[in-house]
Parts: sequence; C-alpha cells; structure tokens
Amino acid sequence: MTEQIKVRRVPAGGSILQRLSGDRPARPVYLALALLILLGWLLVALDGGQFVSLENIVGIQQRSAALGIVAVGQTVVILAGSLDLSVAYLISLNSLVAAEIMAGGDGAVLPGVTTVLVVSALVGLVNGLIITRLRVHAFIATLGVALIIRGLLDQRYDGPAGSVPASFLHIGYDRIGPVPVSALLWAAVAVSAWFLLSRTRLGYRIYAVGGDAEVARLSGVRTGRVVVAAHVICSVCAGIAGLLLVSRLAAGAPTVGTDGGYDLESIAAVVLGGTALAGGRGGVAGTVGGVLLLAVLDSVFNQLEVDSFAKDVVRGVVLVAALAIYARRRRTA
Repeated sequence: MTEQIKVRRVPAGGSILQRLSGDRPARPVYLALALLILLGWLLVALDGGQFVSLENIVGIQQRSAALGIVAVGQTVVILAGSLDLSVAYLISLNSLVAAEIMAGGDGAVLPGVTTVLVVSALVGLVNGLIITRLRVHAFIATLGVALIIRGLLDQRYDGPAGSVPASFLHIGYDRIGPVPVSALLWAAVAVSAWFLLSRTRLGYRIYAVGGDAEVARLSGVRTGRVVVAAHVICSVCAGIAGLLLVSRLAAGAPTVGTDGGYDLESIAAVVLGGTALAGGRGGVAGTVGGVLLLAVLDSVFNQLEVDSFAKDVVRGVVLVAALAIYARRRRTA
C-alpha cells in the first residue's frame, strides 16, 4: 500500500520563511464583520435610520482613525510575539513635541513631523533592545518605558502646550468627498502594514518569530532584529496617531494618549480582530474590523445613552466572548 502524503504548495520564489509563516488563519475576521453588521442593523432599528446618515458615518471614521493607526502598529508587534504598553504615553509625548516645534508656523510643519517620527522610532528601538538584549519581558519593558515617559511629561507639563498652524488642522477635520482625511491616513497605514506582513521578507519573519521563535532561530532568522523592527514600526504608528490627534486639538496635551486609553484599547481591537496574543496568527484586516467594532459599539452606547461604567462592562464581555470563541475554534481545528 502506497502512503499518500499531502504537501503544501509554496508559491514560486517561496522560502523557508514562507513555510514557517504560512499558518495565518483569517477566519476570525468574519466574526468581527458579522458583529459589525449586527450592531449596524440594531442601530438602524433603534434610531430609524439616523445611524446610516453621512454625518454619523463620518464621525465614526474620524473617531476611530487614531485608534486604528495605533492598533495597526500593535498588530505588527503582537504578531512578532511581543507587546507594547508605552504607546499611550508616547502619543502624548509626540503631540507635545509636534506642537512645540511647529509653534503655529507653517514652515515648521515638516521639521515637527520629522522629529516626531524620529523620536517614535528611537522609543521603539529602546523597547526592542530592552526586550531582546536585556531579556526583559515585553510587558515589563514597555511598561517601564511608559513610566519613564510619564515622569518626563509630569515634570515638564501641567496642561496643553504649543500650537499647530491652521494648515495642519486640515488633516484632522477635512474630507475628500464623504471620506475624512484622517480615515484615508489610517487606510494608508493599514495597507502599508498589510503589504509589509504579506509581501515582504520581514513580514514572513514576523509571523515566523511569533509562531515559534526557537524554530525561526534554528532556520536562520535573527529573531532579535525582527522583534526590534516590529517595535520600531509600532512606535512609529503611535507617532503618526499623535500627529493626527494634535491636528484635531490644535495643541499638544500630556494626557491625550492616556485619556483615550490607546494602549489597552489598541490591544483589545487587535484581539477582537482575531490576532493571537501569543503571536504568529492574525493580520491587519481583522484589526481594522476590531477597531470598527469598538467604534460602532460606542455609537450604540451613545444612542442608548448608556453610562460609562456600563460601557466598560459590555466591552469587556464582548472581548472575553470573542477570545472564548477563537480559543474554542483553535481547539476544534
């Protein structure tokens, strides 16, 4: 009797990295999309169609753009098997850096944006090096960096500072047709991250390291460099989110990141989108669905006039339920 062996076909030009990163189920995306449709139908039934009005849809896009950009970066770092809890304070720091450098002048916009991106990349580099070189767990390492940034902010700032020129406010408030510029910025970041993860060697390495770091290392992948690169990308996304928020506030604020809860909210969106916290499974498409799900949930709460404490309870229940469903599907598979 001849034994038949199934061999997974690797695309032309494929490599060991593609085989290591090939198990990337996107099915949990469907759950997030199904919940979005259900919540949208509920809102239409509750408010007689007001939910599908142009202003409401634009508002949802604008409110979710900053969180979406942060969540995209968080997706990259979680896929690599790590985590970043410093993004909220980094957003606040970046808003102040941008506002103080720009100082209301159009000629300082480019230096302000460049400085924010450089500062973000350096913070991501520090996070990655602490995790890979000092062997500190990502939770502790990024939390420690977050506390350092908070200390700097508390010492230097008591409230809003700096200002941005009127031209920079167009990013936060203008629209191209029915689509806000902020939503287009989020889409550009999401598409770039999707391309990175699915079409580049670094993307294959991120999945491989998150799936099994030891197997990836034995296969010739420099796992430390991959984790550092993932943290740099995550921090740069936080920097872009900080620029978006300062374009809406017209000034820097030392609490804009923490008030928005962008650290835990971004992780929640990633998990709701089906990306495994252990790394190696998931993707950007699911994260986009998770962010929109949280945004639509907020709209439901506002329509029902639910108080903030009940909002947190319901969102926690949704998050735990999604995790339970994903875990059961993995066990069944």
